[in-house]
Amino acid sequence: MATANKNLSHYDKATIPNAKDFRFGIVVSEWNNNITEGLFQGAFDTILDCGGVKENIVRWNVPGSFELIYGCKKMQQSYDMLDAVIAIGSVIQGETKHFDFVCDGVTQGIKDLNVQSDIPVIFCVLTDNTMQQSIDRSGGKHGNKGSEAAIAAIKMAQLRKDARF
Repeated sequence: MATANKNLSHYDKATIPNAKDFRFGIVVSEWNNNITEGLFQGAFDTILDCGGVKENIVRWNVPGSFELIYGCKKMQQSYDMLDAVIAIGSVIQGETKHFDFVCDGVTQGIKDLNVQSDIPVIFCVLTDNTMQQSIDRSGGKHGNKGSEAAIAAIKMAQLRKDARF
């Protein structure tokens, strides 16, 4: 297990760029909102902890994880001054293959957005076998994957800034 004995919320602020001048978009799935709200809070708090400004964070909600792709695409198009977008969702294994189709579609869709746009989209979609695994990764015993996504967003925003000619 990738998260065994690892807290996803731990980061070294000395190695993270200051986020004060960056603008972030966060698209949050309403499905499994007991999980996605925890992920959002982890991302939001981490951005602020790393110097980000509350007014520079835009949040949109979408019904489910599959809709994250469209929401992120529209956010990229609507807010050209954004430096990074975080896609937050939670898909939990059920009794059918629906889990596989949603997970694969969302993964490929977010990958496509990263290839097609200059604004990076960070994948913060939990794809767990059980609700308990999701709880453990959204503020539970393994910390918060939202925090990890925020660190990735800050680093990618800095890379985007540095890569401009």
